[in-house]
Amino acid sequence: MKIAVVTDSTSYLSKDEVDRYHIHVVPIPVIMDGRSIDEGVDISTSDFYERLRTTQSFPSTSQPPLGEMITLYNKLADEGYDAVISIHLASTISGFVNQLKNIAPTIENIKVIPYDSQITVKLMGYLAIEASKMAEQGKDVDEILTHLDDIRDSMDELFIVDDLQNLVRGGRLSNASAFIGSVLKIKPLLTFDDQTHEIVAFEKVRSRKKALARVETLFEEAQQKVDYPLRALVIHANDEAAGKTWRDTIQAKYPDMTVDFSYFGPVIGTHLGEKALALAWLKDFTKA
Repeated sequence: MKIAVVTDSTSYLSKDEVDRYHIHVVPIPVIMDGRSIDEGVDISTSDFYERLRTTQSFPSTSQPPLGEMITLYNKLADEGYDAVISIHLASTISGFVNQLKNIAPTIENIKVIPYDSQITVKLMGYLAIEASKMAEQGKDVDEILTHLDDIRDSMDELFIVDDLQNLVRGGRLSNASAFIGSVLKIKPLLTFDDQTHEIVAFEKVRSRKKALARVETLFEEAQQKVDYPLRALVIHANDEAAGKTWRDTIQAKYPDMTVDFSYFGPVIGTHLGEKALALAWLKDFTKA
């Protein structure tokens, strides 16, 4: 069986990764000042954050047209693929993957398997890479999905945002009311809830320095709870210098651990805002 892998632009894969692993990436639209802009196609990440400071209205995000997805799946069928695993951002922050689940049974010439990553950003990118590698090795759909589930279940992440206004206005923070009264005075820590997979704020910290230290402590505690090696990922929202400094700090603490570096592009940056930082981790799939 020949299996294709599709993901969306919030996986923030590099062009080299997309080409090397033959991954098909669908752009997610951002709406700025009434104009629809495809992430990774019509605007660079740096240009987006520049425009975010001066935009006349709060930007929003949309979903790729379903007709374009059907066209893509049919094109893959024409190229000889028997199935496609379509890996997308969490259904709790976008309805896209559920829309794909609705149309999948109607596509007759290729088996479409929409997969809810329950996350986004480069963590989702890892899932796409692993799926593609296994497809190249001739693994079947069930083997690939089992492996993806195993990696997905090991993922965790902690976000530090400069302020909650973007998440609150975008409706992406499930427990916003508990934090709104002091949004300007704190550096809230956020995560994807393990049960609901919604973004939740769970702790208030009074400075970025203290927030970074708290995240590092929680990461250390997380390592004690697992019996497999972890891989870490530092992510920044247009604050590369701060992100690299934190990445270097984490790497110095854990010299034997792989510590990757990535960014929040326009779609996720719309909701987190500029200067957000995150530390994420998962089972090191290269050592499994």
